[in-house]
Amino acid sequence: MADVTPPAATTDRGAGDEPELVIKVRDLVVGFGERNVIDGMDMDVRKGEILGVVGPSGTGKSVSLRAIIGLTPKRAGTVEVFGVDLDAASAADRLAVERRWGVLFQQGALFSSLTVRQNIEMPLREHTNLSPKLREEIARVKIDLVGLKPEAGDRFPSELSGGMIKRAALARALALDPDIVFLDEPTAGLDPIGANAFDRLIMTLKDALGLTVYLVTHDLDTLTTACDRIAALKGGKVLAIGPMSEMVKNDDPWMKEYFRGERARAAGIGATAA
Repeated sequence: MADVTPPAATTDRGAGDEPELVIKVRDLVVGFGERNVIDGMDMDVRKGEILGVVGPSGTGKSVSLRAIIGLTPKRAGTVEVFGVDLDAASAADRLAVERRWGVLFQQGALFSSLTVRQNIEMPLREHTNLSPKLREEIARVKIDLVGLKPEAGDRFPSELSGGMIKRAALARALALDPDIVFLDEPTAGLDPIGANAFDRLIMTLKDALGLTVYLVTHDLDTLTTACDRIAALKGGKVLAIGPMSEMVKNDDPWMKEYFRGERARAAGIGATAA
């Protein structure tokens, strides 16, 4: 279907028991003006996991996502995706890697002048030589995949609810059958029922499609329900990374307040922490 053949994914296995890495970030520095928001960040993302990225306001959660995919320039460091150094790669190799990820931006970022179906077709128009009929059929499949009704395809973003916008944006992110999906605050603005339904959708799609998910969020319920591991950012670096069971034991003041504070206890988190 594609006119570019993507490079084969590489593994990062040592003695045979190390997880395969699909994203490897080393010494990443990203800044604006005189301030570095990300300052020497290291991070590994494992194949097939949902990694939740959290941190205090202004710590660069969304900036890290945008830097990894190349939308925000970095000042230093390396980003490898599927074993390909994105800075050192040729234009063709970089494009091949980019075709293997999809992105859901905050607020959905749908084109307001296009219907849902036309929005989903945009990556197909840009990266493939498919016929209009086949592009339309793929868009209809993606609409169904994310749980929208067929008639949603002919609606404009202004005619959709917040939850429908998120699902439509996810359908666009899945248009090219990616291996990685980047989600930036996917449940922000949704009511608890809608947020829970979206979390369950992500988990179902991850299992069904074999996705790796990089998920920026501040939602404790999402972290608890959907994420295999959590990366907590602070001071421009990864303060801690691991499953929720490790997060609740961390004694950093912000970590204690976030994962063992009143809201966390109300959500049933942190009860096992000492």
